[in-house]
Amino acid sequence: MSKPLNDAIHRITQRVIDNSRDSRTAYLGLMDREGERQVDRTNLSCSNLAHAFAGAEEDKEAIKRVVGPNLAIVTAYNDMLSAHQPYHRYPERMKIWAREVGATAQVAGGTPAMCDGVTQGQDGMELSLFSRDTIALSTIVALSHAVFNGVALLGICDKIVPGLLMGALRFGHLPAIFIPSGPMPSGISNKEKQRVRQLYAEGKVGREELLDSESASYHSPGTCTFYGTANSNQMMMEMMGLHIPGAAFVQPGVKLRQELSRAATHRLAALHKDGGDYRPLARVVDEKAIVNAAIGLLATGGSTNHAIHIPAFARAAGIRFDWTDLAELSHVVPLVSRVYPNGSGDVNHFHDAGGMGYVIGTLLDEGLAHPDILTVWDGGFESYSREPGMDGDDLAWRDPGPSGDDEMLRPASAPFQKDGGMRLLEGNLGRACFKSSAVEEERWTIEAPCRVFQDQHSVNEAFTKGELDRDVVVVVRFQGPRANGMPELHKLTPALGVLQDRGYKVALVTDGRMSGASGKVPAAIHCTPEALGGGPLSRLRDGDIVRVCAETGTLEAKADLDARDPASEPEPDMGMGREFFAMFRACADGAERGASAMLAMAGL
Repeated sequence: MSKPLNDAIHRITQRVIDNSRDSRTAYLGLMDREGERQVDRTNLSCSNLAHAFAGAEEDKEAIKRVVGPNLAIVTAYNDMLSAHQPYHRYPERMKIWAREVGATAQVAGGTPAMCDGVTQGQDGMELSLFSRDTIALSTIVALSHAVFNGVALLGICDKIVPGLLMGALRFGHLPAIFIPSGPMPSGISNKEKQRVRQLYAEGKVGREELLDSESASYHSPGTCTFYGTANSNQMMMEMMGLHIPGAAFVQPGVKLRQELSRAATHRLAALHKDGGDYRPLARVVDEKAIVNAAIGLLATGGSTNHAIHIPAFARAAGIRFDWTDLAELSHVVPLVSRVYPNGSGDVNHFHDAGGMGYVIGTLLDEGLAHPDILTVWDGGFESYSREPGMDGDDLAWRDPGPSGDDEMLRPASAPFQKDGGMRLLEGNLGRACFKSSAVEEERWTIEAPCRVFQDQHSVNEAFTKGELDRDVVVVVRFQGPRANGMPELHKLTPALGVLQDRGYKVALVTDGRMSGASGKVPAAIHCTPEALGGGPLSRLRDGDIVRVCAETGTLEAKADLDARDPASEPEPDMGMGREFFAMFRACADGAERGASAMLAMAGL
């Protein structure tokens, strides 16, 4: 029998509810008004409606005569992004599956879908975070045609799922389901990939060897197999009840994947307002669902990027959630999984060991997740503690049983760590996030002279010259959302990892982001206030002693920062279209609020 909900989780959730009372009430009121307006194709003029079904081919008569619900497909398909390449055929199949239950489906619109793996360390990475707002706006444009009764969201990767969710929440009177496509099969071992990267950073292997290694890792359609932001997205959609249960980590191209997508299409057709089981997105994504997403992030050691994304999509639903909430949850939510870069195995090994069904089951057993959230599936959240499979030609679910690998998955009653994967650091350098689940405990405290840089390329140059061969806190500033769009700085990981392996005490402090694959080097990231505008990082000088301590939650410089003038601010770089994103940079709010220009300008 499951334990009652943990008292601390109840208290934190109640605080989120209280802090959100006015904004959530306003949001739900707007969604109720939108729903009451019945803004769908029955209210359109004949001219409007004729445009909507003119290209619908065999579905034309059904849409014209309002025979059944019409489902919007918002897709982030492109075939440059391996995770999204399988989506090519989804719309045509979903139209067939919709007809099976008397519904129709149309591609309402597409959204951008950039690959952070391609843009890491490149100029394009400065567009990455703001692509989330662009995706949200694209979703809103797609749904603005007002001819739909439900929304199928096709997206997986880093900024794409949060962006799709933020946009869809502004049409929260409609039901919505996320439909993933699954991870690629495992390639070379993650340990081997990391080894070659560090050898390349040291100049011991060349570009050809590195490219061969990377190609053996990222080798086919499907999501990258490490547990970064993309796969953390899939975990959160399960924790919030926005998937068909167990859909997250089934590989592309297998019968089970197809049947899960078919079930999602059928289920979405049943959730519309006149279908007898109305479940609007605005009611599914509530305070408890947001807290469950954060709990899943902590319990699985998920991506640091979600310390930004969760507050952002929560705000789109009128919910206030911040790093204090995340840190307090981390004190009571245990780490139950270790997936690379926090462990040796990837998401395929995680799924085979019991995956999300096991994680949700053990959290519910110990009273560490809200069991009573409204989900898109009719069995409630408990259904998500089971794993999908095929029973002949039929989709079926079963108990995942005990962990198939106790180096990968452990029960919440006997976890890898008693607390979750994130710590909040505070001090005279501001507030920052620290991913403790990825760092060995003896490295949770680093105190050393700092070396200050304005960009990540300068760090790697200094490393190559041997200037960092010592105990050092590397500070990379003017990387916040208003400075240059808050790029990921994952390209620093190999060099800093080499320094650490040489026996030096090393830490990173930055107002930028690290990748969802943040690894073994201690890092205080997302520092807020950011350096631009006179934030405390702008007052640091080379040689200042900086203390980074996850144990005490400390981020401080042993210097009188208030007595100094801030460093001169660099001019924004041009090219790669970055100049067209100037309005996003100018209007973005802080990392803890989600680093969104769109939400800030909307006053949310």
